[in-house]
Amino acid sequence: MKAIRVHRHGGPDVLAYEDVDIGQPGPGEVRVRNRAVGLNFVDIYFRTGEYAPSALPFTPGNEGAGEIVAVGEGVSGFAPGDRVAYVETLGAYAEERIVPAHFVVHLPDAIDFETGAAMMLKGLTAQYLLRRTFRVEAGHTVLVQAAAGGVGLILTNGRSISAPPSSARSVRQRRLNSRAPMAATMSSTMAGKTLPRG
Repeated sequence: MKAIRVHRHGGPDVLAYEDVDIGQPGPGEVRVRNRAVGLNFVDIYFRTGEYAPSALPFTPGNEGAGEIVAVGEGVSGFAPGDRVAYVETLGAYAEERIVPAHFVVHLPDAIDFETGAAMMLKGLTAQYLLRRTFRVEAGHTVLVQAAAGGVGLILTNGRSISAPPSSARSVRQRRLNSRAPMAATMSSTMAGKTLPRG
């Protein structure tokens, strides 16, 4: 199986495409064949060493979507062939990976793998901000200072954006509102065509 690995911290040149063996899932874990992975700025922080991974070498990437290929002991609610998405553990930049089952959710057929992979980290962050940090209710006004990234796009989707109509910012914001969060399919990621830059 192929994965992108980081053996030392640094720029994009430290990303190595290599063979790895991940074994079988242990108790409470599932093995997922990735069909798409989310690309996030936090991946750059891990690659450069600004955030410390648990060990070197490591496989970057915190979210993805695909199909279950194996389940470990004690896992219920998931079976081989299930469409899933996951978030919160390093290791997504791989063809397959082991994930603790509590980080995995079923992916409905109506949601494609690319959307599933792109929405987990950003969607849960948006939910946390709107429901847990401060519960936003009807009538509240919310200022989203950076509506250009994945979280900002999710927070502002379908909401009114106030800016002077003639400003370049207003035109740019209308363009941004029409874009979906970014995901990369495994084929383009693994071929080294779509990698985080920084």
